[in-house]
Amino acid sequence: MTLREFSPTQPVILGFDPGRDKCGLAIMGVDRRLHYHQVVSAAEAIATIMTLRQRFPISLLVMGDQTTAKQWKQQLHQKLADPLNIVLVDERYSSLEARDRYWQMYPPKGLSKLLPQGMRQPPRPIDDIVAILLIERYLNRLTENEVRSNQ
Repeated sequence: MTLREFSPTQPVILGFDPGRDKCGLAIMGVDRRLHYHQVVSAAEAIATIMTLRQRFPISLLVMGDQTTAKQWKQQLHQKLADPLNIVLVDERYSSLEARDRYWQMYPPKGLSKLLPQGMRQPPRPIDDIVAILLIERYLNRLTENEVRSNQ
């Protein structure tokens, strides 16, 4: 688990990469400052989201739109006392992109530096990094729409 020492005062976005066995969670401000990211078991995901909502001013949940999205969206609406606004984001190719991002965030050391990046496998699940990318895709979409409307 990665957690910044300060709590944001501005609303933040919760990124959620839902899965059958494990889920990625990330919290990022609209200024793109990353405050938290973690991979949790699917069974712990909703309880973890509840805990995060107590610690962070979460204004929106951004979630991948693939495999289990419909079921998770339904569960979140049912189990969260105060349901969040949920925005689905295109999740295609996010796992490949997350693998590259992992190596940017955690550069390889020792002999693994010699392997081409495409041959390196991250030593842990990267669902949390997918959640980071989902937030970034959402924010990129917002800025693209803003640029278009100002032209």
